[in-house]
Amino acid sequence: MFSQFRGTPETWNKLIAPLPGAHVLQTWEWAQVKSRHGWQLLPLVWQGRNGETLAAAMALMRSVRLAGRETGLRVFYVPKGPLLDWQDGGLRRQVLSDLAEQARRKRAIFVKIDADVPVGFGFAGQEGSADAALGLAVQAELGESGWRLSEEQIQFRNTLTLDLSKDEEMLLAQMKQKTRYNIRLAERKGVRVRVAEVDETGLLYRIYAETAHRDGFVIREGAYYEALWRLFFKNRLAEALIAEAEGKPLAALVIFHFAGRAWYMHGMSTQAQREKMPNYLLQWEAIRRLKRLGIETYDLWGAPDEFNESDPMWGVFRFKEGLGGQVVRHIGAWDLPLRPMLYRLYTHILPRLLDVMRRRGIERTRHLVG
Repeated sequence: MFSQFRGTPETWNKLIAPLPGAHVLQTWEWAQVKSRHGWQLLPLVWQGRNGETLAAAMALMRSVRLAGRETGLRVFYVPKGPLLDWQDGGLRRQVLSDLAEQARRKRAIFVKIDADVPVGFGFAGQEGSADAALGLAVQAELGESGWRLSEEQIQFRNTLTLDLSKDEEMLLAQMKQKTRYNIRLAERKGVRVRVAEVDETGLLYRIYAETAHRDGFVIREGAYYEALWRLFFKNRLAEALIAEAEGKPLAALVIFHFAGRAWYMHGMSTQAQREKMPNYLLQWEAIRRLKRLGIETYDLWGAPDEFNESDPMWGVFRFKEGLGGQVVRHIGAWDLPLRPMLYRLYTHILPRLLDVMRRRGIERTRHLVG
């Protein structure tokens, strides 16, 4: 049975936590933050004959405006979902069909999904890599059903993960030698790591803005991140760690966690004392804390689309790879056009708008840290 969820935020999180692929981007808190920035929530649930939850999807809807006017049209997005056992062919086809029908009723131009379904592990085509038959089958089925691989991959398609069920000695042993050396170097140089206070979101954002300016990537305005971090800190679904030396903050990270998994989404550092390698000790202390919380999988959140040095993420990827993570390649984001002509128009205009927004974002960040 398929229906719209009518319970409380706490009930939603408990409902989705046991589902395969349960993700922090499907929590009520994540949707709540998005609702403050133009998105409408549509939590959906599929139940079996005995009332058991078989699948769920926190769908986000956004109105499409042209020349500042409402069009009555929407986009329909399920971030890192829907959540279900993707091996159940009948269930996945029913869920995707119901999502499409809901989107049609809401006058959506298209539906976008990007569930964490692996298509392979390791660098494709290289020794030690392996394909995931289920993910390849899902990709083929989506293509045959009118879905298309999206040109706008909102989330990272590939990532690296760490298995935290191993003991600390094993986790250290699987790291690159240089990574282990830099962890010890940071400790010798007097770097210390502490948990950030809830009221330090302003400090975190200033360091994040400095990082974005230095490395040339776009971030949102401070109010967005501070609201996001405070809510997740308050509800114990995230925490931030700050690396310091001589009483000065050098680097920080924010880690989200839910249903036995954790995600390293926001990392930041200053220019000061970078030779003390604070980022390496930060990650090691994060790993140790996550283990104490009972987290089993640590997602390092993001790897290149193409595994070569020309990819802009290559430097960050090499740092993450040094931690001993396994490369996981996913199916990525897929779109189902419901209004093909409008979809083509939307997907041609959107990239240009995003380019403009990125340029404005970089300029805004430059003024903030300049």
